[in-house]
Amino acid sequence: MNTTLSIAVAQFNFTVGDLVANADRLIAALTEAKAAGADLLLTPELALSGYPPEDLLLRPDFYRACEREMARVAAATTGIGLVLGHPQEREGMRYNAASVFLDGRLLATYHKQLLPNVEVFDEERYFEPGSAPCVFELKGVRVGVLICEDIWAPGPAVLARAAGAEVLLSLNASPYHMKKLALRQQVLRERVEETRLPALYCNLVGGQDELVFDGASFALDRDGQLSYQAPAFTEGLAFLRLEAGNWQGGGKAEPGPLESEVYEALKLGVRDYLGKNRFPGALIGLSGGIDSALTLAIAVDALGAERVRAVMMPSPYTAQMSLDDSREMVRRLGVRYDEIAIEPAMRVFGEMLAPQFAGLAEDTTEENLQSRIRGMILMALSNKTGAIVLTTGNKSEMATGYATLYGDMAGGFAVLKDLYKTFVYRLSAWRNTVSPVIPKNIIDRPPSAELKPGQKDQDSLPPYEVLDAIIEAYMERDESPREIIARGYEAAEVRRTVAMLKRNEYKRRQAPVGIRVTQRGFGRDWRYPITSRYQDEF
Repeated sequence: MNTTLSIAVAQFNFTVGDLVANADRLIAALTEAKAAGADLLLTPELALSGYPPEDLLLRPDFYRACEREMARVAAATTGIGLVLGHPQEREGMRYNAASVFLDGRLLATYHKQLLPNVEVFDEERYFEPGSAPCVFELKGVRVGVLICEDIWAPGPAVLARAAGAEVLLSLNASPYHMKKLALRQQVLRERVEETRLPALYCNLVGGQDELVFDGASFALDRDGQLSYQAPAFTEGLAFLRLEAGNWQGGGKAEPGPLESEVYEALKLGVRDYLGKNRFPGALIGLSGGIDSALTLAIAVDALGAERVRAVMMPSPYTAQMSLDDSREMVRRLGVRYDEIAIEPAMRVFGEMLAPQFAGLAEDTTEENLQSRIRGMILMALSNKTGAIVLTTGNKSEMATGYATLYGDMAGGFAVLKDLYKTFVYRLSAWRNTVSPVIPKNIIDRPPSAELKPGQKDQDSLPPYEVLDAIIEAYMERDESPREIIARGYEAAEVRRTVAMLKRNEYKRRQAPVGIRVTQRGFGRDWRYPITSRYQDEF
């Protein structure tokens, strides 16, 4: 392979179903890439339709609309090649496809061979697997095409090599979770070692409901060395040259700490959820606690202070420190801030329900009423202004049900839904190293819902360090209670935590969608029955 091949890598943020805009973006990229001297434009998986289209893929009209826009994109390939990811329907069969165009002509179409049906993926619901390799020739170089899951096992890459491929191009829509980039690089390195071929990994970037795609496209030389690394969470068109089996150009972005990575994922998730769904702004109920403080910081960083409004709704149990810290934080961030006391509503509800509650002691009912009054206020402001309410609950609370239905769970998007409480503190401390927006008191004080005098979270929950470790083992790694206890956790705490997790599935089903940043979140990849009598072995 002596010929130089110049490839433009389109690490772009496409919107599911916005076919015309996606096609326009591709046509503009073709124009830019051609002007820069590129021979080929490489796109992410299902770039034309956006990923994942979910049950749009069951609608025949959707494929017809994709075909119309693909024809328009193909017509723009004069003087430049294109590898385009798109859904395809042929004779009643549906495929996750990549088509190769040059000078307006279709050179080849590849059908994804390995269809993931784990974690957040359910591609077997929509697609048929392909079985044949796809190798096309451009400027004397034989190029093999793969799609995402095809690199996670040796078969498709080996088939491409056997069909004469001299380089592997992989179109991807690989969603982010912590430490995912290192995992991707390791798998692709295994394919390079097996085939002795250089490989280029082009990944989607952007937020789509609970998923965030981090981009972080990269290339490996034929010896497995990293030669190109795109920045994560950033759109861009990069230009690489393949010379004598190795990559030149493109640059290498240095990865930041894990906290920075997660924070960028959350920012992108918030920005795209509001932007793609055309919400004018965000509403956040402040409490003086760590969760609402971090949610506010992320929202402002993602959207700008002018699109964020904070509302503090004190009760008789709200500490002065909570008010002072909330006022200080909104001063630092420059957002609109309002205080609406809920004591008048508490009195009215108390009077209304007094005959029904006669002779009954106060309990969590009265606590939950406070939370629901606050939720009602936020939703009223949301209805009036069109802004979406960002809920502030974290993964620890979602697991244990330490949240109130139609109260603090009321809202449209859950920013911290997949962050354990311990990581919320860790991320807040990191954010303050960038600029000190969260008052130190909020980070240092013991967490409390402040729904009764002297209340602390640890009155109802195990210490968060213990709680989070048990939840992670049971929920993310599918360890049995017996295995968790064997690792040194007290049997009583394990029983208590697992019992809380199980009995609160009904709450999680009614929680708003939230951003996934771990390998398993309470969303697409957690499908447990609400009604179940299964008992774990202890």
